[in-house]
Amino acid sequence: MVGKQYASDVLGLAQEAVESEYEQIVEVAAVIFNSLKDGGVLHVFGCGHSHMFMEECFYRAGGIAPINPLFETSTMLHEGAIKSSLIERMSGYAKHVLDNYETRPGEVLLVFSQSGINSFPIEMAIAAKEKGLITVAFSSMNYRNASSRHPTGEKLCDVADFVINNHSPYGDAMVSYEKSGVRAVPSSTVLSMILLNMLVSEIIECYEKSGLTPPTFVSGNTEGGMERNKVFLEEYKARVKAL
Repeated sequence: MVGKQYASDVLGLAQEAVESEYEQIVEVAAVIFNSLKDGGVLHVFGCGHSHMFMEECFYRAGGIAPINPLFETSTMLHEGAIKSSLIERMSGYAKHVLDNYETRPGEVLLVFSQSGINSFPIEMAIAAKEKGLITVAFSSMNYRNASSRHPTGEKLCDVADFVINNHSPYGDAMVSYEKSGVRAVPSSTVLSMILLNMLVSEIIECYEKSGLTPPTFVSGNTEGGMERNKVFLEEYKARVKAL
């Protein structure tokens, strides 16, 4: 029954997060839409497991096309999990990564970090704001009392313009095992993915309300899918480095 209990508990947290964060998501969606309709792109960044959120919204069937993922491979697990963790805590590196991408004032950067206490994502948000970008943190406020690893003592939620709280518990794990005393099974990915796709859905709704065609990708495995996607690929590949 432990698997069912996990699912029930995560779904409960998801509903809590949906109700709590919805108004903030709608507000952020409007900010992003205003940037995109003026020719901007939406930048996305995350270290370690949080890089999955870049993958989720980039070149995604059902997602929006103008997504620029800041794929910094040194922070991803496939180049070494321990190395990734150490680099995430490193100060002074984020600005150089961001400088490798074209950004424009008024564009938006989403920064994903479960704890929000490590230097790299904090400094990525700071560097983005220095370039005139609007920053949105996806993080858990259950780390609000944790010590920051940034020299200033600031956390991601302190430096971002908007914060979307995924409501994942401190330590991330959801299931307690009585005999071993172990607490395991993460929740943050499930919760943040729901909130991220809520944001995407609201951005598309902004296009709908404005009478504009949403720049959405469709599955390349459907009839005419790749042909339709090529229209947006041609439009954005000059500004999206990973295309």
